[in-house]
Amino acid sequence: MQIVVDKAIPYLRGVLEPYADVRYLSGSAITAADVREADALIVRTRTCCNAELLTGSRVKFIATATIGFDHIDIDWCVAHGIEVAIASGCNARGVLQWVAAVLVYLSRLQGWHPSDRTLGVVGVGHVGSLVAEYAAAWGFRVLCCDPPREAREHCGFLPLEVVARQSDILTFHTPLDDSTRHMVNDRLLEILQPEAVVLNSSRGAVVDTTALLRGNHSFALDVWEHEPQIDQELLRRAILSTPHIAGYSEQGKAQAAAMSVSALSRHFGIPLSNWYPVEAAPSSPQPITWQNLCETIDTAFDIVAESNRLKESPENFERMRDRYAYRREYF
Repeated sequence: MQIVVDKAIPYLRGVLEPYADVRYLSGSAITAADVREADALIVRTRTCCNAELLTGSRVKFIATATIGFDHIDIDWCVAHGIEVAIASGCNARGVLQWVAAVLVYLSRLQGWHPSDRTLGVVGVGHVGSLVAEYAAAWGFRVLCCDPPREAREHCGFLPLEVVARQSDILTFHTPLDDSTRHMVNDRLLEILQPEAVVLNSSRGAVVDTTALLRGNHSFALDVWEHEPQIDQELLRRAILSTPHIAGYSEQGKAQAAAMSVSALSRHFGIPLSNWYPVEAAPSSPQPITWQNLCETIDTAFDIVAESNRLKESPENFERMRDRYAYRREYF
């Protein structure tokens, strides 16, 4: 059996070799020739898994070590008998840490306490539900929007327009599909309060770059349209900017690798379904007060320094991602 693995996925080297011929390649450079004789792929968002890549190959299984899956043509894969495994929720606490760091920064910059602010959470899945839970505990008034979940579960979530009108901070945690592409557009920005701040750590194309640049709202971004070729004016104007590393915690990366290996093991009958990297500490979630968060977040995640690095060297976007020192989850 042959497996092609994105070489930037940590913890995997040596794990699958007893059971397969494993090739480690740059995710953005994986070609149809590379996968033609492969039985399985383990990828990140930089590998577009579609007909162009997969036609004529013997690939029957793809695991993406990410929560996003817009880089995979799911319908094509299903139609051609290819199982797709997604690491849903693997990095939720890493993204929560990113949002927390942004909120602390904004509170210092603007001089407010959480009880003074309404936080709108758009997309209430693995990440958004954690953000909403912790933010409410910190004292924010939290409003949630998730139309698909509301239609299925009748949770009491509000329409996007209602949340946008009332929010001081609007944070996006949605997948990217036809309903969420350019969700942040001219119309939504017109609804927002003038001083409202937009946060996006979901997918770059959830935000219409042109619309955001036309407006006057403040924003903090971890994901960007057309990354790694990011708009330089957008980068300049962002109050905080990071190179798509919001979910890059040690535990999140370990969990993504473990979920990928487990799914592959089930598919091919390999005895690794319970594997977890020994190098990584397991996640130990716990509550944290706003005061404790403000006292500790800079040591755990200096988001201002990360932002400055990207603003100074945007051409190193991919290098910063691939060589990122994974943060520890501590709440």
